[in-house]
Amino acid sequence: MTSEAVGPSRSAEAPAKAEIDLNQFLPYRLNKLADRISDELERMYSQRYGLNVAQWRVLSWLSHCDELTAKKICAYTNMDKARVSRAIQALEERRLISRTPSPQDQRVHDLHLTQEGAKLLEGLIPDAHAWEAELVATLSVGEYRDLLHAMSKLERQLERIG
Repeated sequence: MTSEAVGPSRSAEAPAKAEIDLNQFLPYRLNKLADRISDELERMYSQRYGLNVAQWRVLSWLSHCDELTAKKICAYTNMDKARVSRAIQALEERRLISRTPSPQDQRVHDLHLTQEGAKLLEGLIPDAHAWEAELVATLSVGEYRDLLHAMSKLERQLERIG
């Protein structure tokens, strides 16, 4: 009996299987890298300062802006409301930040860095910069500049297509 009598071969019956090599897929690679970086930073923040990533991001934004609200922090950090709320509560309990009702809307609280929070950041920020410098030490100055430039271009493109 020939193969023609049996019918088409099995490989001809099955449609082509869609495949993706995640190691060559930019969204996957960027996410994987970001997760690894966050995990390593959290290890340092946790061991040295007793902070998690969400708490560090809140403190960092407060060091950059004098007053913020939880809603603004959610927008700036792309963290969900519950995660930001837990971070704010923990930071307030440690007296690293304070909350005051907003003069414009009593339902909203303005967040402020306390003296204790500012003092903690005096050690943490240089440590974060040193850690980043060690990470990017493998890149030349031009490669680092190009990386930041490419990331900015991708962010702008996402705004256009998103």
